[in-house]
Amino acid sequence: MGEPPLTYLPREEGFLEPDRPEPDGPGAPRAVVIPFPLEASVTWGAGTARGPEALLAASHALELFDDELAREPCRDFSIATLAPPAVATPLAAAIDQIAGIVGAILGQGAFPLVLGGEHALTAGAVRPFVQGEGEGGPLTVLHLDAHADLRDGYLGEPFSHAAAMRRALEAGDVQIVSLGLRSLSAEEWDDLNGAVGERVQVYWARERAGWDLDALAARLEGRRIYVSLDVDVLDPAAMPATGTPEPGGLSFEEVCRLLRLAARAGTIVGADIVELAPMAGFHAADFTAAKLAYKLLAYALSDAPRGTA
Repeated sequence: MGEPPLTYLPREEGFLEPDRPEPDGPGAPRAVVIPFPLEASVTWGAGTARGPEALLAASHALELFDDELAREPCRDFSIATLAPPAVATPLAAAIDQIAGIVGAILGQGAFPLVLGGEHALTAGAVRPFVQGEGEGGPLTVLHLDAHADLRDGYLGEPFSHAAAMRRALEAGDVQIVSLGLRSLSAEEWDDLNGAVGERVQVYWARERAGWDLDALAARLEGRRIYVSLDVDVLDPAAMPATGTPEPGGLSFEEVCRLLRLAARAGTIVGADIVELAPMAGFHAADFTAAKLAYKLLAYALSDAPRGTA
């Protein structure tokens, strides 16, 4: 059986405000936002199933004008938003499900932005880029996260969110550049110093004052880049609404600087934003995640000149 047909949300329920301007002329959307409310292997704070809905709601409050780009980026690309699917079970089936959805979006020639949901979904979301629908050679996953996510399973679940990057490596010709890491297991440390480390480059959060961004840009130059942004890469002062917050994280502007660098060095072909776990009465975190989503789309798809790195 094939994948069920894609169902889109009405404009007033989708990403960004309903009255946003769009490019002139008809045509298929250039970007498709994919809410995927996966919550199956979280191990501490819960709530990722509510993340996509909260992010979409917060996006309606965003200013469309971007002072860095000196324009409303949404004028450069049309956006459609899928209706959140009923997430399949068990977790392995959900991974296959998001792979099918992303593959369908790529087949339409659109840019997929997946809104999680937990980080486990990335293992499926990257699969179409290296197994059929993707074009252009090897894929680099730009992994912004507090955690390495390189365990070979966790608590008996091979597709756990704690194994997201390990499973992504198995999708095909994939390399990973991880930025902002500050938490991992002894086994992950050993793996990074072994065979796994040959395909993963880590930029530790504690060393960010000395990061060689020119070398990072050179590593990404000309590459197809999939961005996997776990909101816990941000410091908990900026992003407390996540299941496993870690002190010592990046600022909003530091994350934007990395996204901007990636878009200028290579080609961002798809992305996910995961692990938002909304907190009652604290909508600032939802707004921050929505702002990151808009900035990411702007860097990836806007034709406007970009600010300095």
